Amino acid sequence: MKRAAIFLLAALAFSTAHAALPPAVEALAPAWRALGQGEMRWFGFSLYDAALWVSGEQMNETREWERESEMRRPYALALHYKRDFTRERLVDTSIDEIRRLGTKDEALLARWRSELNLIFPDVRSGQTIVGVRLPGEGARFFFEGRVVGALSDERFARAFFAIWLDSRTRSPELRARLLGAAQP
Repeated sequence: MKRAAIFLLAALAFSTAHAALPPAVEALAPAWRALGQGEMRWFGFSLYDAALWVSGEQMNETREWERESEMRRPYALALHYKRDFTRERLVDTSIDEIRRLGTKDEALLARWRSELNLIFPDVRSGQTIVGVRLPGEGARFFFEGRVVGALSDERFARAFFAIWLDSRTRSPELRARLLGAAQP
């Protein structure tokens, strides 16, 4: 009985993180497939579940992500929140992480902050934001399945998704899970 309950909980966690992408995201590229998923925790608190989706045929993803700046296929990062966060908190944390990972141009960071303030909503536990990286086009953002904005700046798209996918991320365990290198 105990084993069955553990299996059921694991299956539910897996299916929740890998729920289908919103139709508006699926329409952006062909053959989406889930690459990996994991949970973001901070000082023991569960913040969100994350799932990484890629478009196109299977390749050596781990090696490909090491050269993310050369990535030529779309991918989507879905964040299903387990806590409430204000827009300001989401924007501030994103800009702080982008700065920590190497973007030092304060005028550029201020512009991105201003644009993100127009895109990101306040989120409640149970809601989902999906960011989609479209090579050559930048990034689009979806909240609860509807498009809420886009930034056509390629530098922004690389810097933003590096928060989770760069080897210098704050959560290497989550990165490994998103890239399919570690199983939950």
